[in-house]
Amino acid sequence: MLSFGVEYLSCSLLSKNLKTKIYRTIIFPVVLYGCETWLLTLREERKVRVFEDMVLMRIFGPRRDEVTGEWRRLHNEELNDLYSSPNIMRVIKSIRMRWAGHVALSGEGRGVYRVFVGKPEGKRPQERPRHRWVDNIMMDLQEVGCGYMDWIGLAQDSDSWRTIVSAVINIRVP
Repeated sequence: MLSFGVEYLSCSLLSKNLKTKIYRTIIFPVVLYGCETWLLTLREERKVRVFEDMVLMRIFGPRRDEVTGEWRRLHNEELNDLYSSPNIMRVIKSIRMRWAGHVALSGEGRGVYRVFVGKPEGKRPQERPRHRWVDNIMMDLQEVGCGYMDWIGLAQDSDSWRTIVSAVINIRVP
């Protein structure tokens, strides 16, 4: 699917700066298309992070060890330090939070509000309840320290909601 963009990221003729721009402008938007509505489990979050690490490894390539002189792959922490932009999960959570603000402001009469905030009839399974979109929003808010607040009420104040969204993208988590 993404072989067009990823192919060029291992080309030695292109600079790392140009490879990073290709990633940000071509690959990143394709991967993140529709991410505001994703219900990500921890396993899926890990897969997305692994994809980004794979792309960054292709961009920055191996490094020569200063002590032994052998080539080695970069560790994920080193890749994150070299790549100055926020990691992909921070961006996904920020986009999801921004969308949650739009949903909250749309009002109860709109269909999108009823779909994302409404409670379906029936019970959730007893053994492992299904993950809901609102659950992801609550987890994102907990990371910022607003987990036990009413997110719909918070989103009514656009300035404070914007502050929360920017806090979500700026959290440094490995």
